[in-house]
Amino acid sequence: MDDITNYYLVTDNIATSGQPNPEQFQAIAEAGYEVIINLAMPTSDNALADEGAIVTQLGMSYIHLPVVWEAPKLDEVRLFFGIMQVFEDRKVWVHCALNMRVSCFLYLYQKHVLEFPDARSRVPMINLWQPNPVWQKLIQEAESAFAQ
Repeated sequence: MDDITNYYLVTDNIATSGQPNPEQFQAIAEAGYEVIINLAMPTSDNALADEGAIVTQLGMSYIHLPVVWEAPKLDEVRLFFGIMQVFEDRKVWVHCALNMRVSCFLYLYQKHVLEFPDARSRVPMINLWQPNPVWQKLIQEAESAFAQ
């Protein structure tokens, strides 16, 4: 798995990365992952036009929730939370182009759904990138919306 761009094991059942290639999807399936969630746009760098077919032919479920890099929305975060909760008892691999969208969504999911401490939730985001103003705004909106 280490050869997959920006791969990170979040929990025993959740892994994230940048865009896997077809051979890497085979390795992901062989590692026991059951669900692939793709947050990249179909036009993202290295996007696979037939990704859904590749994934399902390997016996995994495929969910595509395209998030526009320049305009992520709080409703997409909410939808992501719901999808993750549906599959909470399964091994889930979440990816986008470079694991930047995903790391931000996973930060919010870990903090507000799994209730991990903030410092724990920020990994892998903190290791991959510093969110730009657009993504900082999304984080602030989510913090307000999901504050308990």
